[in-house]
Amino acid sequence: MPQQKDIVKIAIQMPGAYPQLIQLDQKKPLSAVIKEVCDKWNLSGPENFALQYADGVQTYITESNRLDIKNGSILRLTKAPGRCAEDLYKGIQSSDPGVRCESLKELAAVSTDITFAQEFISRDGHSLLVQIVEDANEVPMVMLHTLTAFMELMDHGIVSWENLSSVFIKKVVSFVNGKILDASIQQVSLDIMESMVLSSSSLFHQIRKEITLDQLISHLQVSNQLLQTKAMALLMALLQTAGETDRQDLFAFLEKKNLRQYIYKNIIHSSGSVGDEMAHHLYVLQSVRLNLLEPRMKTPLDSFNQEQREALHSLRQAVFETESEGSLSNERRRSLCAKEFKKLGFSNNSNPGQDLGRTPPGLLALDTMTYFASRYPDAYSRFVLENSSREDKHECPFARSSIQLTLILCEILRIGEPPSETGSNYHPIFFAQDRLLEELFCICIQLLNKTWKEMRATQEDFDKVMQVVREQITRTLSSKPTSLELFKNKVNALNYSEILKLRQTERLHQEETLAPPVLELKERLKPELLELIRQQRLNRLCHGTLFRKISSRRRQDKLWYCRLSPNHKVLHYGDVEEETETPSIESLQDKIPVADIKALLVGKDCPHMKENKGKQTKEMLDLAFSITYDVEEYSLNFIASSRTDFCLWTDGLNVLLGKEMSSEAMRSELEILLSMEIKLRLLDLENVPIPDAAPPIPKPPSNFNFCYDFSQAEQ
Repeated sequence: MPQQKDIVKIAIQMPGAYPQLIQLDQKKPLSAVIKEVCDKWNLSGPENFALQYADGVQTYITESNRLDIKNGSILRLTKAPGRCAEDLYKGIQSSDPGVRCESLKELAAVSTDITFAQEFISRDGHSLLVQIVEDANEVPMVMLHTLTAFMELMDHGIVSWENLSSVFIKKVVSFVNGKILDASIQQVSLDIMESMVLSSSSLFHQIRKEITLDQLISHLQVSNQLLQTKAMALLMALLQTAGETDRQDLFAFLEKKNLRQYIYKNIIHSSGSVGDEMAHHLYVLQSVRLNLLEPRMKTPLDSFNQEQREALHSLRQAVFETESEGSLSNERRRSLCAKEFKKLGFSNNSNPGQDLGRTPPGLLALDTMTYFASRYPDAYSRFVLENSSREDKHECPFARSSIQLTLILCEILRIGEPPSETGSNYHPIFFAQDRLLEELFCICIQLLNKTWKEMRATQEDFDKVMQVVREQITRTLSSKPTSLELFKNKVNALNYSEILKLRQTERLHQEETLAPPVLELKERLKPELLELIRQQRLNRLCHGTLFRKISSRRRQDKLWYCRLSPNHKVLHYGDVEEETETPSIESLQDKIPVADIKALLVGKDCPHMKENKGKQTKEMLDLAFSITYDVEEYSLNFIASSRTDFCLWTDGLNVLLGKEMSSEAMRSELEILLSMEIKLRLLDLENVPIPDAAPPIPKPPSNFNFCYDFSQAEQ
């Protein structure tokens, strides 16, 4: 007698027959289950049949995935994957063009299933597809289905990309290099090439040799956003896979071909909004490009390097008119140089190279200073002379400020940090000019001087000024300015008094009166407000969220949607297409009863984080959560797209499990709601001091003679 937990109640369909409602015993071999189903419908040869999901992603049921079947699932009796693979293998070789086209179309659809893919590849079917591509005798529609099917088969990782022939690679590259071709074929070809490049360095060199970068860049100028995204994905794959020398050569070529201008004009300033995939690729390009500055940032100044010494002395010579140094004695020359370096703001004026020995910012600080001095000589001279002539201790040290400002810009722009797999925070301003760091420095060093004067700062206030400047830059960059001019106007408008106002406003939002009566009132209000947050979390889960499956090989992967039923009893989930709006509950085929959920796991405790230990990033760990259900044997794994979604879902799931909400978002929202409620309650007590304790009740009077005696009045 099978145990109840091993029994799953399901329906099985077959075209032209009445559905069967069966109790599937998970301990019984799948072949025996299929035989029983075939016997009920009087079908012979049960080995030629298989079960697959009838809705959503129509995956074949195998011994390895059968435990995923849930109560209420609808399955379909269909051709066994081996028989289906055999039929399609023959159909592809048919002499009838119509049969061949339909077979390839069906192959492209079913190749997403790994069970089918294994059967088809075991028959060397992928080699047949390679042959079709190499011959290139088919009409565009047939070629599109062939390439799509090939991509889906290869994406399972069963066959190595390195086994492909150079003829096939050249043919796929030719589809991208060709000027007039079906855009869909070009998109799939770009997809295939991206996977090739990411799979091995040898394929990178082959693709790099064959691809026409001019033509690849031209795909960024088209109005087709999907084609733009695929072209950008291949470019990023080339840049990330390339060695240091190849990457520098690639960047040199792309700069020569004005890639930045193409992106700025055709993507950032296009009529449509930038999609998530494109935003990620722009972020990667920004990171990889800025990381070329990392070696300079991590290299200290070498006092014995003639070129570096000359660059350092050029800062002094550009602003101070000196008599011919050749006629001076060594001691006199050293004394003069030390004096001038002190005016420039170096801490170690006798050996200024020591100031640049700290890494980061290392030589980058010297680069930014010399760039400012040569690019804007008037502004540079004005800054140095204005501050070196002051005698009231309010002088702003140019060199010390520049070194610290360069470090701040490196931290804000994340120079030296590898691009995150899920990052998408790019700066449009990066694509507005060639030398972002240097140009930002030139604007911000003048801003620093302005802020220094506004704060009437002295040397003791140096760190405070740098904190304000950092805040001015980060606040301005967060508004996503699209040009240097816009950045300059915004950051200069955000003066010290504005920063103080913003800080005051934020502090008022955060601070609350700490008087015991107010704290007691807060405690009384908390349960009501927590219930409000709980309801909001459950409503958010009922609305649902789109999640992305992160693949180790390609970032462009399937999307899936998860939402809670209106009665809060079932979680519905299922795969969806890229542009799908909020799907209905009926369209989400998979479900988990809330009563079956056993635990909520987050971060490194999640099963999918344990499986990918080597590939996980801190960002991914912070966004990962899982729920275990039934007898903790199964789990549903999530990676939220943002920290906000992570907090909403973990809070909502904790509410469903009857546990306390614990996210930082909940604490923040509770504080905001408490603050608003307290302010409303205390509105009538404005400017009235609230005592720590209630006033003492006075003793009763010795007599009550002051009271009016109504009884005598009535007489």
